[in-house]
Amino acid sequence: MKVLVTGGAGFIGSHIVDAMINEGHEVVIADNLSTGQRQNINPKARFYEVNICDPALERVFKLENPQIVCHQAAQTVISRSVSEPIFDANVNILGSLNLISSCLRYGVKKVIYASSGGAVYGEPKYLPVDEKHPVDPLSQYGASKHTVEHYLHLYWLQHGLEYVSLRYPNVCGPRQNPSGEAGVVAIFTSQMLRGERPTIFGKGDKTRDYTYVSDIARANVLAMSAGKIGIYNLGTGVETSDQQIFDMIAQNVGYKEAPDYAPVRKGEIYRICLNFSRAKSEIGWQPLVSLKEGLAQTVAFYKKHS
Repeated sequence: MKVLVTGGAGFIGSHIVDAMINEGHEVVIADNLSTGQRQNINPKARFYEVNICDPALERVFKLENPQIVCHQAAQTVISRSVSEPIFDANVNILGSLNLISSCLRYGVKKVIYASSGGAVYGEPKYLPVDEKHPVDPLSQYGASKHTVEHYLHLYWLQHGLEYVSLRYPNVCGPRQNPSGEAGVVAIFTSQMLRGERPTIFGKGDKTRDYTYVSDIARANVLAMSAGKIGIYNLGTGVETSDQQIFDMIAQNVGYKEAPDYAPVRKGEIYRICLNFSRAKSEIGWQPLVSLKEGLAQTVAFYKKHS
């Protein structure tokens, strides 16, 4: 099948492109390179440098006529969503609507959407969080990602546009950008390799659900052919604290210093891990790469590219 991947030059998107090409699919990338990198682009994919908010995005649909759209492009920085909510909504909501409109006009069969299991649920009432858990985001980012899920459901009801929304955990692996606030594994690893002291926001006891990027890419590939519509959590169902992540990376790097500690940032939740049972039973997905193995592969990548 022909697949359009938005954000396909980014961290997760580029791994999805690679996985789809390895499965024999024809892949087209739309990315404005605001956070994506040209070196991430698979040479077997066709690339268009375009913003999802730009009306020119329709030209990609007209030229390529994709059957499936895998929508990874987004504003993902939680603190920016809090300080610049209009920018966040313009990219994540209006940009997605611009994309969905072209999907309707050009007969796209299905949209696979990258949502956020770490942001839409808010502070969990129970763990691990399943898809029945109340949605109560603490940030504008979480609200914008969830809003698009509502729109996708409406377009399925009104127009028959199929969709699968994958609620991601914290994703780690090669190619993650260590320059922003998201991607603590990339940030800590790069700082340690430079001999800098990483900062943990909070006391080190905040927890997240860390999943290796190849597992996330495989979920997107499985969602293409799964005859299912709806929302699916991805993750491991295991909590890992900030301090544990710091210690595991430090052991891989050989870093001996203690971290700095700073106040928790606005919009961040305290604990999270995700129940992936629905994804396992309905689309045949489960995580295969352990956190220990994933961190080792990630550190090896940054050592090579530091």
